[in-house]
Amino acid sequence: MTSEALAEWRSSEQVENGIASTSPPYWDTDVDDGCGPRPSELFIRHTWKIDKFSEINKKELRSNVFDIGGYKWYILIYPKGCEVSHHLSLFLCVADHETLHPGWSQFAQFTIAVVNKDPKKSKYSDTLHRFWKKEHDWGWKKFIELSKVLDGFVDADTLTIKAQVQVIRERADHLFRCLDRQYRRELVRVYLSNVEQVCRRFVEEKRGRFGKLIEDKVRWSSFCTFWLGIDKIGRRGMSREKSDSILKVAVKHFFLEKEVASTLVMDSLYSGLKALERQTNNKKLNGNCVDAEAPIPIVLVEKDSFILVDDILLLLERAALESLPPKDEKGPQNRTKDGGLGEDFSKDSFERDERRLTELGRRTFEIFILAHIFSKVEVAYQEVVSLRRQEELIREEEAAWMTGNEQKAKRGASEKEKKSKKKQAKQKRNNRKLKDRGKEEKQDIVVEEKPQRQNLIEDAELMVEYCGADTLEDVSDVSGSVKCDILEETPVEVDSDDRDSSPVNWDSDTSEAQPNMVTTAHNVDRKTQSMKDDSSSTCSTDSLPSVLYKGNSLRDQKSQEPPARSKGKQGNLNGTVTGRCNVDELESNMVKKVVL
Repeated sequence: MTSEALAEWRSSEQVENGIASTSPPYWDTDVDDGCGPRPSELFIRHTWKIDKFSEINKKELRSNVFDIGGYKWYILIYPKGCEVSHHLSLFLCVADHETLHPGWSQFAQFTIAVVNKDPKKSKYSDTLHRFWKKEHDWGWKKFIELSKVLDGFVDADTLTIKAQVQVIRERADHLFRCLDRQYRRELVRVYLSNVEQVCRRFVEEKRGRFGKLIEDKVRWSSFCTFWLGIDKIGRRGMSREKSDSILKVAVKHFFLEKEVASTLVMDSLYSGLKALERQTNNKKLNGNCVDAEAPIPIVLVEKDSFILVDDILLLLERAALESLPPKDEKGPQNRTKDGGLGEDFSKDSFERDERRLTELGRRTFEIFILAHIFSKVEVAYQEVVSLRRQEELIREEEAAWMTGNEQKAKRGASEKEKKSKKKQAKQKRNNRKLKDRGKEEKQDIVVEEKPQRQNLIEDAELMVEYCGADTLEDVSDVSGSVKCDILEETPVEVDSDDRDSSPVNWDSDTSEAQPNMVTTAHNVDRKTQSMKDDSSSTCSTDSLPSVLYKGNSLRDQKSQEPPARSKGKQGNLNGTVTGRCNVDELESNMVKKVVL
């Protein structure tokens, strides 16, 4: 926007003196709702004329103090610039800020202008600031270049500075009109495009959010199912909200968190709220008849609540499709400067700007209310989704737990089966080992019995050969006598005298009988215990068994008399055995042993 167009509008006599308007009453009224002073009571215009400006050598100059909004203010000027060179610096300051109570603060929207001889060339700057202890002065270090100050701004060596200060009353409980009527008109003409940007950005953001929800078919279907599952009374209760709660959020969003144009945005929302109230009243008066020129409302206003006019699903689809009206192509910079239009031009432009400001506020406020109510419904929807998800997770955990238990049970059964099989296999191996060991023992017994029988036979044959027995009776007698000596295990002791007196050569006899004696002694020693005889008679010392003692050597034995030697180196022992042993008993025992 050019400075010429701005100066043209602000120097208009219609703005200074006021003009008749055919606009709705809430556009031009400054009616207070009982919550403090009116905006006009918090607004002031202050003019400061600096004479002999060219002769000033001071670093800074201060204007006279003026009171507004419970605080004292003054204008501060640096003719040679503040921390800069070749510029004029201007500031609005709070007087006596050091004496104010701790924690004080104050919002103020203000405009400072350096007036030119040609009003169209005057220099204006507007801003919004919260003044407090550390920021008690606010303005512009490079307000205007010093080289341009002498070009029409100094008239008869006098510099004229004008200030408009609007103290903002902070009310977070409901929307409010911040600005004085005439001051608001000035700001509308200058900052209408800024207000439109703020409103359009907010509406497009919410429309995009609604559009994403609708485009997500799964989520939209789930949300519709949730909403339709609520009874009518519940849906009606969720489709309305207390006005105080919504207004607090709106003030916080558009006023406390936004920048320069936020005061004008609040005026726009205020006008939009009044338009909604007017639509609601017209609908009540006219019934279901709707003005063709009036936009279709989304929200109805009651005394203490905002109510959605239709089902929230339909309103979300509608809001996602509808957008703000197109921008005004005929902006202030394109308006004619022909002074011939005069009052008619100014009147039309004022009303056009007011209508556009009101429409922006109405549309923005409706979307804000819809988004606020939708957020409340969405919270309930998210809780239901979270609860369902939690239930699904619980079911999944239970199913996983059951599956884990089944797997553990299967693994346990498999391990038990493996252990049982291993145990059975081990038992079978042990049984097989026992059987094999029993078979080996039986074989050992059989193997041992065979030599025993063979030894008995060999013993008998040797006895027969040694004694010279021709019949089985002789063998029986010899065997019996041998058995008697062995079972008795009583060695036959021979006196040394008798041994010496015997004519027998013990050495020669021993050498001759050694082979057979060794074999017989070995076999007899192995069966000593089995061949005991219970007879009381003993064999004669003349028999061979008296020599076959455990020592197996004839040199170790003592006999009373040498054995009789017969032909074939075998002695006849019939006389001795018959005389001293029971032949029949020995014979029968010997036969039994041989048979065995």
